[in-house]
Amino acid sequence: MTVLSIRQDPCALDFLALGAIVHRLDPGVVPFRKARSFDIHVSGGEYNVAAALSDCFRLRTGIASAMVRYGIGELVQTRVRETGVTPFYKWFEHDGVRGPNIATVYSDRGHGVRAPVVFYNRANEAGALLKPGDFDWPKIFAAGVRWFHSGGIFAALSNTTSELIVEAMQAAKVHGAINSFDLNYRAKLWASAGGPERSRKVVRRIVSNVDVLIGNEEDLQNGLGIAGPDVASKSSLDPDTFFMMIDRVVEQFPNIKLVATTLREVHSTNRHDWAAVLWLDGEKFVSPTCQLDILDRIGGGDGFASGLIYGLLTGRSPEEALRLGWAHGALLTSFHGDVTMSNLEEVEAFAKGGTARVQR
Repeated sequence: MTVLSIRQDPCALDFLALGAIVHRLDPGVVPFRKARSFDIHVSGGEYNVAAALSDCFRLRTGIASAMVRYGIGELVQTRVRETGVTPFYKWFEHDGVRGPNIATVYSDRGHGVRAPVVFYNRANEAGALLKPGDFDWPKIFAAGVRWFHSGGIFAALSNTTSELIVEAMQAAKVHGAINSFDLNYRAKLWASAGGPERSRKVVRRIVSNVDVLIGNEEDLQNGLGIAGPDVASKSSLDPDTFFMMIDRVVEQFPNIKLVATTLREVHSTNRHDWAAVLWLDGEKFVSPTCQLDILDRIGGGDGFASGLIYGLLTGRSPEEALRLGWAHGALLTSFHGDVTMSNLEEVEAFAKGGTARVQR
């Protein structure tokens, strides 16, 4: 295996993501069955990373996604512009009744012993209609892209979305971009798309094109079909369980140069212990552990991915890149919504050991 090689020549984009953008309805701590109002968050597992790298980390980023000409589409476009992400849209016309639609995600925040609940309306979703040939990858990548990213949520949407990921990754590789993939295994999505058996078949084909893999122990087992360790982990924060699986991953996928994930010990909905680990060409790195008072946990993993990728793109050491991901993911759980509200200075300070003392 070679060391991760990132382009240093001038490029139009530092980072490009491919995925479905959704709108998330959030009634706060009130369950939906009792809700009378809600906030609207624009998000998406892949888009969240692009938005954070642009809005917080000040890099040039893009998102390739489906867009629909109707009111919800206009709302999404506005939010994308606000984060500074360059869009590459495949356009769809709404028929005024059935769609195609921008998918809706319903997610309350839970509280204390009551866990958050997430469910979906992805019927006739425009993102699921995306297919190979919908984007001019040679033109997009010819302008220069340093890093390409997609994820398991988008791969689960239809038979064609996973093929589109492979098409994009092959084009990215030809043009010298790093390929990353966040496994983001979602049992509810795969249950309606062929279940665990199809998930493993689809994801393994994608991962054979990947340089950087993001995913926890559950993702590796359920999404990729990697057998878990024979020795049980002492706790959710024990990195040995994760590292024991990496040898099995790279044995089957020698193209993978880096694997990373977050570690959580969940004491209640609002109190987590938080850490992160990184494997890079055989070397192992572990972040500090901190205690989080959670406001909204959705998007913390995407926050970790964006901070880690920022560190790698800007030439930080593996330890620094891991700490930036760990810090940004932690901070993101202190905001409402999936998309970052942090700035670079806050992330840098926390990564170096900052505290929650008032800033005067």
